[in-house]
Amino acid sequence: MTLTPLMFIIVCPLLFIAGFVDAIGGGGGLISLPAYLLAGLPVHQAIATNKLSSACGTTLATLRFIKNGLVNWKLAIPTIAFAIIGSSIGANASMAMDESVMEKVLFVVLPVVAFVVLNKKLFRDNEESEIIINKKTLLIAVISSLAVGFYDGFYGPGTGTFLIIAFTVFAKLSMKSANAQAKVINLTTNLTSLSIFLMNGQVLFPLGIAAAVCNMAGGYLGAGLAMSKGSKITRPVIFIVLILLFLKILGII
Repeated sequence: MTLTPLMFIIVCPLLFIAGFVDAIGGGGGLISLPAYLLAGLPVHQAIATNKLSSACGTTLATLRFIKNGLVNWKLAIPTIAFAIIGSSIGANASMAMDESVMEKVLFVVLPVVAFVVLNKKLFRDNEESEIIINKKTLLIAVISSLAVGFYDGFYGPGTGTFLIIAFTVFAKLSMKSANAQAKVINLTTNLTSLSIFLMNGQVLFPLGIAAAVCNMAGGYLGAGLAMSKGSKITRPVIFIVLILLFLKILGII
């Protein structure tokens, strides 16, 4: 596929905002994946190239959480294993599906994901900051990692948010702890699915690398801010990007 300057103009600013959103509370894919599609990339190449840029931004945010001691490795290690399994299956399923079918899936999935990501009532911040690992917490964590890992490998938007909801609502982790654990899992699923898309030759490196730089810059800033502040800043952008994408899918623009 021939890349044009307009593609970079569309993708790079939106990927900066996507990195900012994703580092705060997940859901950056609601901006990043539509950005690639708005730029004219086919669905599989958009998902694949998005994995490259998202993985870079997620890496930076994850390192900040690790540096601040927010990642519990006793919980993280088993979830990483299940995340690898889930994302591998999901990415292979995505590659096996026809482009036209994937576009229809996008049209259905994105509004649902947007509703979840933008619904603050689903987020619960538990006061207890220390992670208590018992059988229930571990079971919820590994099942969430497997299921959401599959979704991230197959498609992706909202992965971090789904994990945070699972960890806060069902595993009763604090928002900070849930966000940190989610970042480790999200990074794992990004890298796993990226490797599969790379083997299938779907990644557009020049655009992906440029977008990755912007995504990392946004992720670095977002990782240090409260989730509520980021949501207030980026919520209108998410709506605008999704509306533009649906207009493009319908052939209006």
